[in-house]
Amino acid sequence: MKLFSMLAAVLWLGNISFCVIDNENHVEVVSNEGLSTAAKLLGCTANQLVIALSTCKIRAGNDSIVKKLTLTQAIDARDALAKSIYANLFDWIVDQINHSLGTGRQFTWRSISILDIYGFECFNKNGFEQFCINYANERLQQHFNRHLLKLQQEEYLEDGIDWTPMEFVDNTNCLSLFEKKHLGLLSLLDEESTFPKASDFSFANKLKRQLSGNSCFKSEKEGTFKICHYAGEVTYDTAGFLEKNRDPLHSESIQLLSSCTCELSKHFASVMVADSQNKSSLSWHSVKDTHKQSVVMEFKAQLFKLMQQLESTTPHFIQCIQPNSKHHPRLFEHDLVLHQLKCCGVFEVVRISRTCYPTRITHQQFAERFLLLRSIASQDPLSVSIAVLQKFNIPPEMYQVGYTKLFFRTGQVAALENAKRQMLLGTLHIQTQFRGLHSRRGYQRLKKGAMNLQSFIRGERTRIHFDNLVKRWRAAVLIQKHTRRRLAANMFNDQLNHVILLQSVTRGFLARRKYKCLQNEKESKASHSIVQGNTRKNNSESRICHEMNGHYPHEPVITELQGRITKAEAALRGKEEENVMLKQQLEQYERKWSEYEAKMKCMEEAWKRQLSSLQLSLVVAKKSLAADDAATRAARTDCTPTHAQYDSEDTLSTGTRTPEVIESKHDNHNPEAKVSAGNSDRRVNAVNHLAKEFEDRRQVFEDDAGFLVAVRSGQIGSNMNPDEELRKLKDRFATWKKDYKSRLKETKVNLSKVGTHDEKSRKRWWGKKSSK
Repeated sequence: MKLFSMLAAVLWLGNISFCVIDNENHVEVVSNEGLSTAAKLLGCTANQLVIALSTCKIRAGNDSIVKKLTLTQAIDARDALAKSIYANLFDWIVDQINHSLGTGRQFTWRSISILDIYGFECFNKNGFEQFCINYANERLQQHFNRHLLKLQQEEYLEDGIDWTPMEFVDNTNCLSLFEKKHLGLLSLLDEESTFPKASDFSFANKLKRQLSGNSCFKSEKEGTFKICHYAGEVTYDTAGFLEKNRDPLHSESIQLLSSCTCELSKHFASVMVADSQNKSSLSWHSVKDTHKQSVVMEFKAQLFKLMQQLESTTPHFIQCIQPNSKHHPRLFEHDLVLHQLKCCGVFEVVRISRTCYPTRITHQQFAERFLLLRSIASQDPLSVSIAVLQKFNIPPEMYQVGYTKLFFRTGQVAALENAKRQMLLGTLHIQTQFRGLHSRRGYQRLKKGAMNLQSFIRGERTRIHFDNLVKRWRAAVLIQKHTRRRLAANMFNDQLNHVILLQSVTRGFLARRKYKCLQNEKESKASHSIVQGNTRKNNSESRICHEMNGHYPHEPVITELQGRITKAEAALRGKEEENVMLKQQLEQYERKWSEYEAKMKCMEEAWKRQLSSLQLSLVVAKKSLAADDAATRAARTDCTPTHAQYDSEDTLSTGTRTPEVIESKHDNHNPEAKVSAGNSDRRVNAVNHLAKEFEDRRQVFEDDAGFLVAVRSGQIGSNMNPDEELRKLKDRFATWKKDYKSRLKETKVNLSKVGTHDEKSRKRWWGKKSSK
């Protein structure tokens, strides 16, 4: 934001105007928008800016006199302030950029600098500015001629090559006109500027007196003069030369910047004061009153410093040509362009470039640069260079060999560079192919190793995963087994508790009913005995009364007694009938129980008989299997050669024969024996599996039958129905029996097939042996 404020202040300073107030051409600043805006942007008041632009202080002894400026002086003061602000702003931006880029922090060996400078100027009226610009162009033109024309030819002669010097236009005389000590244009201008009463007319007369003998200088009338530059003659008007050569930036302007509130303005003022102190080694107060270095001398010093920097570099030139004098696009003036080409010395440069040797390389550099193009043994750099040139058939007229360097015409080094590039490309191609082959082989090895490693890792992971799955499956089976066992045990305990509860309730009911029957029988007997006793008592009493009274009892009493007797007898008969019924029911229950026990015994005997038959069948199968195995072993023993029978190759060996060797030979000569042994193992495994299953099932059925008998007899209390459970047990036994018989038959069939195969094998082997 400060940067744009300073740029705007420079622009607004140009809008400040002045008005003449008296006959002596003194002026005052017009108060307008330009004045107020410029003062605001600079950070000062409008009154301070007016004083700095319209007055100046002249110090006479210890007194200071304020002098009003004329219109020309005021305009120069305004422009000088704007130019100084812009110049300091430009330097400040450069410093900020360099600081941000970090330049100067480390030493750099190489650098590239671009110098873009104003060109040669020639107008209808040329003043002090054109004088300085054209002087700078004369100096740069001399640098151009020196490097492209003069130094190049001097180098040819110093290195001893065949070269005819060529003439070119030299501007040394014009430069001496500018820079000659005490009598040059710059010295005379600087000297005349020191005189307070000197004028532009006196300066023109002085130039005419001192420089009239120089061929590049021509004095004209009315304070003008001509200088013959390399680009042509230019007429300069001396009006304003002295005033512009003096430092137009007054001390009031520097004080104005130092008193501003803007930080950049204060910074610019401090920089200008520091520069003045460095140049004159004076204090702030002495700077205001002493003579300062003139503009032209400062310009000369800066130009010399620039030329010193250019001399330390390897220059490359770009000559800009103005296509037309009207500054219109797409307009080409042939005469103007031709004149510029002649004046700039382009024709001489082209002529010399066509006949000279623009490419110069030392012997050592050439040998190192094109060393790979040679095929001879290592020699000195000159011999190597000549060998390379002869090898590639470079024409002798296209180069020359100097004392220390090789000089080539245009295009020759490019041909060598092309050959070098082709060789490097070929070498690079070979290296690429070799590295590619090596890398591909390495990649294939790495890929194969990675694939093997990946397959191993995947296999290992899969095996680990499979082991984990097996462990989980076994754990799940174990958990399921224990869970089913626990559920079956819980169910069995529940059923057992229910059966026990049912049995206890049934036994309690039967016991209570029996107890009631016995009690009723006892009560009936007691009532019957009571009735009989009462009857006998009544009869005895009646008999006694009758005997005592001499007559029988009354009829109603007898009838009542008989009714009681009848009721007692009826009740007695009912109790007897009920007792008989209970006895019948008890006998019926006992009969059913005996029938149930008989049925259970029959079932057990049937199961035992069936299990015995199955066991006998299994024993028979085992015996047949043992017989087949014995026959197989006997056949294998008969088919196997004895230890004394060997083939012809064995008889040639004088070493001892171990049993392992003999056994291995037997195995190799009799592969059918291995097959027979494998079949025998499979038969044994099948029969053993059936036998184990038979024993397990037999034990299960015996345990279930014993449990049902215990429940039925009342030894174990459970709420299950023994008859229903017995029926289910019979069904399971029948199903298992049917399945077991079918598998037993399949096993017998398989055994018979295996036996047939063994018999065929023995026959086939004996047939082969007999054929031999």
